[in-house]
Amino acid sequence: MPLPRAYTNFIGRKLFRFLLTIQGLGAFLLITFGVLLRKSRAARHVIWPLVFQETARAGLRLLPMFLFISVALGLLVIGQTVSWLTKVGAINYLGSIMVVVIVRELGPLLAAILVLARIGTANVVELGTARAMGEVEALEALGIDPVHYLVVPRVVGMAIGVSCLTVYLILGVVISGYLWAFLQDIPLRPSDYFQQLAGSLNVLDFVLLGLKTVAFGLAIAIVTCYHGLAQPLRLEEVSYATVRAVAQTVIVCVLLDALFIIIYLAT
Repeated sequence: MPLPRAYTNFIGRKLFRFLLTIQGLGAFLLITFGVLLRKSRAARHVIWPLVFQETARAGLRLLPMFLFISVALGLLVIGQTVSWLTKVGAINYLGSIMVVVIVRELGPLLAAILVLARIGTANVVELGTARAMGEVEALEALGIDPVHYLVVPRVVGMAIGVSCLTVYLILGVVISGYLWAFLQDIPLRPSDYFQQLAGSLNVLDFVLLGLKTVAFGLAIAIVTCYHGLAQPLRLEEVSYATVRAVAQTVIVCVLLDALFIIIYLAT
């Protein structure tokens, strides 16, 4: 039987809004990359300090939190893995499991979500408030490109910050994981553990890890800047824009992660 009219209208509105969002994000992405390439040498004495500031904001300032998360994640993964591997007598697969769980999947995705929670939401609030207060129009009146001044430093800084923080998170989990295994009296020498890690890694892992982390950083920056800057907002709408940006960024990151899984399995 056909769906009731109310349901078809609801599904149609949701689908139409989804297509408009995809169109807007795609256009904003193309505009940002166009400005990045066309004005890469323009106002470098202004843009490069902003890039360094955004890199420190999305990278260095979050390092203490990531170190704590890496220690806790090492305990979580190793605590569950060791108890299971000990029962089946397969402790020699500890390094391989760490590579599959942390290096390929959980590490990059968790780092992206943490950066989104701390920095991505701040991007929406700052840019949405600036748009609502008329600061973006003031920049345009002064002849300053808002995308070049507000978006490009965030895009570059977010990509670099997510990549670096992912590497620190993975290293912290790998090292803390062995420390937790050592505290549980697991008969596994450090040389054997790191040899397992090295044997489970290949060149494709490093290439996909670099591409994935950069893609996550770009996705976070593009989606959050789009919802904060590309649409006119009132001050009371900034919180709703932040919620939409976080939800859509998580969806985009999960879809990108699924795409990289398909690429890895295909190769």
